[in-house]
Amino acid sequence: MDGKLSITYVPVRDLKSSLKFYRDQLGLEEAWRMGDSTVAFKLPGTDIELMIDLFEEGAPDTVGPMFLIPSVDAFYAANQGTMEFVRKPADIPPGRWATVKDPSGNCLYFYDSSKSQ
Repeated sequence: MDGKLSITYVPVRDLKSSLKFYRDQLGLEEAWRMGDSTVAFKLPGTDIELMIDLFEEGAPDTVGPMFLIPSVDAFYAANQGTMEFVRKPADIPPGRWATVKDPSGNCLYFYDSSKSQ
């Protein structure tokens, strides 16, 4: 895989109580926000962020790593027959993303920044 771990993704049921926990109790510093449903925090001593995002009922999402890769579409084309994609490539700011489940049912997220280039 040509990419790097960039974000730890944490789906949450309630953004307000999650903000209180991650920001106010753990003391993590907010890095950025996207709308009213997504907040990322800096993780001390790393270049990796922790992103909390409102959980969509019925979505396959679990806590998992997000890898920044050169092209989600190329990754999907190369692996669609050998990996279980639970989310096919889709648009997100700043590019595209897809989700793969490992053999134990854990999600791994892959995204690119193709729309910001």
